[in-house]
Amino acid sequence: MIYLIDASVFVFRAWFSIPSSMTGPDGSPVNAAYGFARFLGDFLSQTRPGYVAVAFDESLTTSFRNEIFPDYKANRELPPPELESQFRDCRAITAALGLAEFADPRFEADDIIGTIAARMRSAGQSCVVVSRDKDLAQLLRVHDEYWNYIDRRRFGYSDVAGHFGAVPERMPDYQALVGDKVDNIPGVPGVGPKTATALMQEFVSLEELFDNLDQVQHLPIRGAAGIAKRLDQHRDAAFLARRLTRIETTMPLEMDEDRLVTTRPDLKKLFSIYDRLGFGEGVRRQAQELTDIF
Repeated sequence: MIYLIDASVFVFRAWFSIPSSMTGPDGSPVNAAYGFARFLGDFLSQTRPGYVAVAFDESLTTSFRNEIFPDYKANRELPPPELESQFRDCRAITAALGLAEFADPRFEADDIIGTIAARMRSAGQSCVVVSRDKDLAQLLRVHDEYWNYIDRRRFGYSDVAGHFGAVPERMPDYQALVGDKVDNIPGVPGVGPKTATALMQEFVSLEELFDNLDQVQHLPIRGAAGIAKRLDQHRDAAFLARRLTRIETTMPLEMDEDRLVTTRPDLKKLFSIYDRLGFGEGVRRQAQELTDIF
């Protein structure tokens, strides 16, 4: 089993939950890096995993999705410099803790996780996706798990539809209809989660839905005739949205199974980072204890 960690979720959580008044010796905020280090230490102590990959987003503006749709994530503010530098520290901490970390300027963390999941699944390994982002639920297959570590909720493949509105394989189709405001992806106006779920239950794919729009008006859905008309008007937008919401699972990524094996923390390197950031005894003691586990 391999744990696939969506790093940004935990970096941003620390950034917003720990006061920026927590600074290092040079006066720069270290709150996000500290919170992320504590999360990784707690995670490793709790799970004692054999295989781990930690995926980071390298840029909000250079993804291949921006080439397809320039307004992709255009509604998001870029991280301030004091957070951007902490992302680099988080990657360094991850590596020093003995974990494989990945980032790519053209592919997002979701794509990295999707590609590693697919490769490891081919090698007979099940996956645990550690995130709070619903988009990653589309990656689950039988025997995999989705772990919302922050809310302490875990569920498997068969639970995804109940949580998010469609089975994992159909999540890109579902999201193509409802859109994604967080990522600035327009869906089909007037099609909300309940309507999209009903459509997903009736048609096996987005293609089948649009090939049979004449049947939509006869479905037991409120305003079915109007929905069929809006679908027809926004056909291109729906298929564009699916291209944006579908996670890549075949990106070019240099990795092999040995790189994903959890190793003992490099305390010399790790404590050098902690010295620079001014971290105290708590995270050092936590790291020291990990050397007895791995």
